[in-house]
Amino acid sequence: MEEEYTGHMKSIQAFLQSPAKEEAEKVEFLRAVSSLCRAPRDQGFLEKLKEFCEQYEVVENIKALVEDEPMEHLDTAVRQQAMLTLAQMSNVEMLLRSEKESLLNSCFRKVFFLPPITTRQGQDSFLYSKTLDAMDILLESFVLSSPGSRAVWRILQMLLPFTDIKHATVCERAVARIGKLADLMASSSSVQIWNLLGHDDSSSHHGIIGDRFLGQLLGCLIVCSTSKIWNIQKEAWDALQHLFGFIQQKKRTTSPEDDAEHPQGGGKRKAGKPSLLSVSSTRSIAQAFGEYLHPQDKTVIVLRAIGAMTDSCVCDKEELISILNVAMTEPASWLTEVPMVSSSIWKYLPDISGASARRSLNLLLLSMVEQNPREMILSLMAISPACDRVALAMWEELLSQPLILEKVLRELSSNLQQQQSPSTFRSHTVEACIQLLTLLASSDVTPEEFAGVYNTGSFPWCQRAGPFSLTLTGLFTLSQSPDTARKILVLLPELREALWSANTAIRMKALLIFRNVVGHLKKASSTALQLAEELLPLFDDVSRQVRELSICLFKEIVQMADWKHKQQMRKKVRKSLVPLVLHTSDEIESVAKASYEALCVAAKVLKWKQLSHRMRVLERERTVECLLEHDRSRAEEYVFQILPYLQHAQVTVRTAALRFIGLAGKHLENSSKDTLQEIYEALYNSSKDEESEVSSLAVQTMDMLRISWTRPRPRWTLWALCCCL
Repeated sequence: MEEEYTGHMKSIQAFLQSPAKEEAEKVEFLRAVSSLCRAPRDQGFLEKLKEFCEQYEVVENIKALVEDEPMEHLDTAVRQQAMLTLAQMSNVEMLLRSEKESLLNSCFRKVFFLPPITTRQGQDSFLYSKTLDAMDILLESFVLSSPGSRAVWRILQMLLPFTDIKHATVCERAVARIGKLADLMASSSSVQIWNLLGHDDSSSHHGIIGDRFLGQLLGCLIVCSTSKIWNIQKEAWDALQHLFGFIQQKKRTTSPEDDAEHPQGGGKRKAGKPSLLSVSSTRSIAQAFGEYLHPQDKTVIVLRAIGAMTDSCVCDKEELISILNVAMTEPASWLTEVPMVSSSIWKYLPDISGASARRSLNLLLLSMVEQNPREMILSLMAISPACDRVALAMWEELLSQPLILEKVLRELSSNLQQQQSPSTFRSHTVEACIQLLTLLASSDVTPEEFAGVYNTGSFPWCQRAGPFSLTLTGLFTLSQSPDTARKILVLLPELREALWSANTAIRMKALLIFRNVVGHLKKASSTALQLAEELLPLFDDVSRQVRELSICLFKEIVQMADWKHKQQMRKKVRKSLVPLVLHTSDEIESVAKASYEALCVAAKVLKWKQLSHRMRVLERERTVECLLEHDRSRAEEYVFQILPYLQHAQVTVRTAALRFIGLAGKHLENSSKDTLQEIYEALYNSSKDEESEVSSLAVQTMDMLRISWTRPRPRWTLWALCCCL
């Protein structure tokens, strides 16, 4: 027998000294090493074997063989034999020493990144299966030869980087290995569960939450269980089953405390739980494991779920959302690490699409504010001191919720007083805005007291888009309350300036604030009456929302005018008639509907019964005729109001403008030469419109006007041109 082992050593030595190494020779070398490791282990032989392996660097050479294997080929026996050999070597005490981790990493890289097996058959498929079997044998051998929780933790930790769900084949192979290790753990009594769960320092280095081992492992597997690829989903589910059974089994048999309120569980557990997971929903999985986890591990699972939301093409987003829903039902144990969660939301929010996912993240923010407002506010300030676009969106969400706005303002005011706020919040104007909102939110401050403080104090409005937008969001939220809306009345003159902002979002917020305030009034104030005229240019805003809301708000103000202001209001209403008539042809149905309703109110205020009737029966052209009949003297004024609409972005509005001019033509017979010349020039320009419908109608309108205007104009240059058309 000794001669046989000596022969193996000589063949190993000869192989290592040979410059050229064929695949068959590599396999024979590895088998020779395996045979030596299976030899009877008397002390003398072990010492000799260790000395021989160190002298000829056997371990290093095996690692080199693994790393030299081609990544594109499945049909190689060297990988398989190398792992079987390493498994045998692991059974020899101290033979692999500290090389285990680097050897495993080399094996993982060379096996997990092999091409998919789906299209390969025959010998390739056979060797591929054998290679994976050899890896499982290697992992089992490494675990059983070092049964402490530290060894298991390190191997599982090494597998986690390979579970990136975007690399399907690699992920499936790595998750399958995790599942087999979990199965081995469940069937072995050598691993101490409380060490594995983070009861000692092995799973959390210096309290860093990102190093929470069990949270990382379960977070990874739960995310993989939401994969849209069935094989990954199945492997992750199997691994979770084994881990859950393992945790329950070890809890029953080795827990130092059987108390249901043991802190390791993160809270009370309900009686009568099954020994294994009996449901397949992601929500149920998170709930089941959550009863056994430390709060920091739960936070890591939440962080994994948020990060995975950016991969909606490979993960089921609704299943990921269900994990966040679990966290929100028990925020006291799932959302204790507020800075980590809010930072994760800030990091991934720009890459997360879909209304449901973003809504879920917003609810998560609100849940953390409810749970711990001070920590949430401080963490958001720390994340983005300059208040970038993403942080601004997060602040907007916090300030838009009536139930938590007062908490947020209270914390902001407190931080300002304690000099804890970053530079963005430490400016005079921003502080003034926060103070202003805080006074408005306080139920102890009456409208009269607020007006007195505002009129005598110094409250400069911040003109920077970000802080100003946040101020308007807070004002909009507060304006939903009747009591607070009455306080905001004193701010309306300054807020009217926001209507002319170049920022559409700011214009929209200002309109929403005005609508809320006006909606709480019994009659229109003098400020509201002034606002009515300032709304007219917004009827033509590029934003459909601004157009619609400005028209609706105008209608509400007109309806509220009392008898003292009727005459003044009629003047404003007359200015609105042309834009409203034209926008009944708006391409956006809701804008057209709002314009129609506003016209009905206008007809009632003007006491034009015939116009009101025409509006009710939806006779658009007869409506224009009726309008012109009521105000013949204003026909020229109306036409000049219309001319800019010939360049409007919408075809429907341009055609409506042309029809209006055509109907108004017969009322312009006595207009001056210059007036008619200007109208013809505008129509001539429209005749060159890219839209054939518009250009054709412009030519027809010019012909109609030429016929209706009987007085000759021989000196007009455009008249002759018109006749030639």
